[in-house]
Amino acid sequence: MVKSRPAILLSLAVVALAAMALTPAPVEATKYNITKLLEPYKQYSRFKEMLSRTRLAYDINRRQTITVLAVDNAAMSALDHYSLQTIRHILSLHVLVDYYGDKKLKKLAHGSTASSSMYQATGAASGMSGYVNITRKDGKVSFTTDDADDTAKPTRYVKSIKEYPYDIAVLEVSSIISSVDAEAPVPPPAPVDLVELLSKKYCKSFASLLSANADVFRTFNETKDNGLTLFCPVDSAVAAFAATYKNLTAKAKTAILLYHGVPDYFSLQLLKSNNGMVTTLATASENKDYSYDVQNKGETVTLQTRVVTSSITATVGDMEPLAVYAVNRFLKPKELFKVVEAPASAPEPSKKKSKAADGGDDDSSDDSGDGKADKGDPVPTAMLARGVTAATTVVAAFALMG
Repeated sequence: MVKSRPAILLSLAVVALAAMALTPAPVEATKYNITKLLEPYKQYSRFKEMLSRTRLAYDINRRQTITVLAVDNAAMSALDHYSLQTIRHILSLHVLVDYYGDKKLKKLAHGSTASSSMYQATGAASGMSGYVNITRKDGKVSFTTDDADDTAKPTRYVKSIKEYPYDIAVLEVSSIISSVDAEAPVPPPAPVDLVELLSKKYCKSFASLLSANADVFRTFNETKDNGLTLFCPVDSAVAAFAATYKNLTAKAKTAILLYHGVPDYFSLQLLKSNNGMVTTLATASENKDYSYDVQNKGETVTLQTRVVTSSITATVGDMEPLAVYAVNRFLKPKELFKVVEAPASAPEPSKKKSKAADGGDDDSSDDSGDGKADKGDPVPTAMLARGVTAATTVVAAFALMG
């Protein structure tokens, strides 16, 4: 029996409705973590460690199309006599800002090409010295720079380690890529007295808290030369939190102070152009989450801990690899304070919850509870849109039948 055209349309509409209901909501493009990709391969452990110590790992993770040229532990010994900043320059040459998987390398047009590296893209290279020449000859692929040392042998492609086409390719190469420019000595950063810096601008009270805690003070000083972003509460914020801070245990005081430091360098421009969770110095120290969400809207950057929302009000100092920003509220981690849940649909939320949600300076609330996970999330917009689209399709089909 042949179905009528309206009946066919109705059948298609029902199928579309089912498909839309079963299809998962679209998510953001996957971001690959280079240190996690290399984690299973012990032969690249020194390379992975240096990516973290030089902060290149963060730069790699925030890019969407990239190729990482890794070397094994034996080859990494060639970097032993360089400073950390010089190692960063050299390893930046091993990060190409384009995708070169195994197949692409073996099918190079004209047998050669040149690719910009992270060393070039960040502006650290002199002239064009941050470009890497890729050559395929007699079935072998090599990587060189125009200013390579005359005695250096070409760096050969060995094998593919991990590939996610057109996002990231991690390849093994035979040796460190030679470049006179990248290997040039880099002056060490000028010494910075944290207490003096904080005391000069906005954060004298917080500086006193840091200097009074020997463990915290040592941790900040040991971290600042390798990459540190410090969010210091202004004096009025410290004063508002003083009574609560006084009643914390010694361990909690250490944790909350370390919570204000992120072991990586973030310029203000970077904070204004990226959203996401950051781990803190307290994360490693306490072996717990101790993270917060950095969000931006226009020129405003906020730090959202799920207990309080604090905003950056001024730059205290920005001297890579150290950045210090003043914030208007003391950061309270969910590991030490009760999470402020979004108020349920009700005419009048409780007075206590309103104060916390508004980020009030009343810190006298019960701080002994642990944070609890949200019990439910709002329906994703994309999923709601698909439901509306599917319903519209069915309605249209019925209208055609009429």
